[in-house]
Amino acid sequence: MEPSPSPSPAPSLAASDRHLVTTPEVACDGGGGALGHPLVYLAFGKATEIVCPYCSRHYVRAGGTKAGSGH
Repeated sequence: MEPSPSPSPAPSLAASDRHLVTTPEVACDGGGGALGHPLVYLAFGKATEIVCPYCSRHYVRAGGTKAGSGH
């Protein structure tokens, strides 16, 4: 019996999977029209990156952008 190959490392995110934004909040609907997901609003707070819990799309806050005020 041959040994099974070791799992390959997780693929890195392509540039198209990361969305650079300049706002303290983003709205995500999955981008798939009728095949997307319910519209959700995601706030960065003090984080510089957030991930949509539905589609795993990554949003990165542009450098120099102020954090949200929490209102």
